[in-house]
Amino acid sequence: MGIVTVLWEKWIEFRRDFYKITLAAMIAPLMYILVFGLGVQTISHGQSYLDFLIPGVVALTTMNGSFNAIAQNLNVQRLYEKAFDQVMISPTPLWQFIVGQIIGGSLRGVYAGCVIILLVLPIGTNLRFNGWSFLIMFLNGAVFSTIGVVVSFYAKNHADVPRFSNYVIMPMAYLCNTFFSTENMPEGLHRVISLLPLSQTSGMMRRIAAGESWSWSGIVVLLVYLVVFAGAASWFLYKKKNL
Repeated sequence: MGIVTVLWEKWIEFRRDFYKITLAAMIAPLMYILVFGLGVQTISHGQSYLDFLIPGVVALTTMNGSFNAIAQNLNVQRLYEKAFDQVMISPTPLWQFIVGQIIGGSLRGVYAGCVIILLVLPIGTNLRFNGWSFLIMFLNGAVFSTIGVVVSFYAKNHADVPRFSNYVIMPMAYLCNTFFSTENMPEGLHRVISLLPLSQTSGMMRRIAAGESWSWSGIVVLLVYLVVFAGAASWFLYKKKNL
């Protein structure tokens, strides 16, 4: 019931701010597609650059949607509203609170990705999205929702969340196989970036959309990130660190 309660809170928030959330999910990805995809008009890996670009933009949209849905809200609740005092004394088990936040943030990321998929349908690309695409979007959203939980607990003030976004989330958005392939990067840098969660998501989304075979190793990498950051979030909450 604790998970359902958290998800209900997220649903009320989503319903209240539906238009704001939808517009926020649309503007930046659409600009990327219009400027790079329709404006540049290049060929990448034997396919139109637009076909290469759209899966990467969908992946980074799920990342941004999930992270932003959790990190900012939890940080404000913890530092300014002192809402965690109620969480700590409520009968809701703490693990259910964390799981509810992760699922809620992940669903927000999937919603943002679906908005972009629907918007690009009239363009007439050769891309295909199926159930595996949405599973990967959900897992990617879960990873970055969990990162959002950890960052919100770790932040000492409201400015720390935007700083983390500038130092970590934004570089991943541009470097992790979204706007260009990482294959031509220096070997060491390529290996590091290819192990990041957004790189794995972009690669799997792109191969599925192109109708190519893809490896389960990407899902394993996402699950490892999910377990590690979920453990970190649990440590912060159960040890009552920075709450």
